[in-house]
Amino acid sequence: MSGASGGHRRGAGVVAAFAAEGRRPDTLPPSFRLVIWGSERIVKVVILAGGLGTRLSEETASRPKPMVEIGERPILWHIMKTYSHYGFSDFVVCLGYKGYVIKEYFSNYFLHMSDVTFDMSDNSITVHQNAAEPWRVTLVDTGAETQTGGRIRRVAQYVRDDTFMLTYGDGVADVDIAKLLEFHRSHGKLATITAVQPLGRFGALQIDEDLADGRLSAPAVRAFQEKPVGDGAWVNGGFFVLEPAVLDRLEGDDMPFESAPLESLAADGELRAFRHRGFWQPMDALRDVRALEALWASGEAPWAVWAHGGQP
Repeated sequence: MSGASGGHRRGAGVVAAFAAEGRRPDTLPPSFRLVIWGSERIVKVVILAGGLGTRLSEETASRPKPMVEIGERPILWHIMKTYSHYGFSDFVVCLGYKGYVIKEYFSNYFLHMSDVTFDMSDNSITVHQNAAEPWRVTLVDTGAETQTGGRIRRVAQYVRDDTFMLTYGDGVADVDIAKLLEFHRSHGKLATITAVQPLGRFGALQIDEDLADGRLSAPAVRAFQEKPVGDGAWVNGGFFVLEPAVLDRLEGDDMPFESAPLESLAADGELRAFRHRGFWQPMDALRDVRALEALWASGEAPWAVWAHGGQP
């Protein structure tokens, strides 16, 4: 109790300082608001990591899709680093297909991220230069065949008390998570979805049908654009912010979150879109893995906001 009240007093001091500068509490940085608006409430992040990954079978025969590596790190790690960069480090991971691989990864994470010496003579381990993350990770078996809505329902006990975030374990983006949360709190509805405009898969041509080359029917190409924004439609990019009341719309393991729950939220006026015009890339096929690998190898991966911000 003393820790919570101490945190609240510190928060009150921050509010007073900002008030003296003429700033409202809702303009405080997210890390301060989390303390002030609920005595050190924590916004948890749910990650869906249980799908079969059938369209990426070359990589998922022996591991779940979120464990496919980009730059020798699972894409799940990249997603968690993004959230952690903005101060959200309490994760609930929904396991399914080959979930034990993810459990083993985190059980040995300390060794994965450290230099170690094993002394076989006395069965001792010496750890050198460890790089621990400030993460709390809850791994929940949500079933091999469970749909996305069912997986969220199965972890309800871990997130029912407060606002929580949700995303897919197979896509990266440079979404500003702090601004996403601010946007969600500003509109007061039950759910926020990040809307994105994916790139087209093929180069786009602007063709002049009226211009022919002599007697040949050879329309002129007026312009070419490699991988333009698809058809201009805004699509589900993941990176949700949800209120606990959303959990009441989930029924059974066979319910996709993207069907009845989101449809009913939209119909009831309880769903708002956070438009993200920056980088967003799902990992649906082997070509996506290669594209993400190339970006990481270039040293300019747009989603690596923790590196751009000068953090390890």
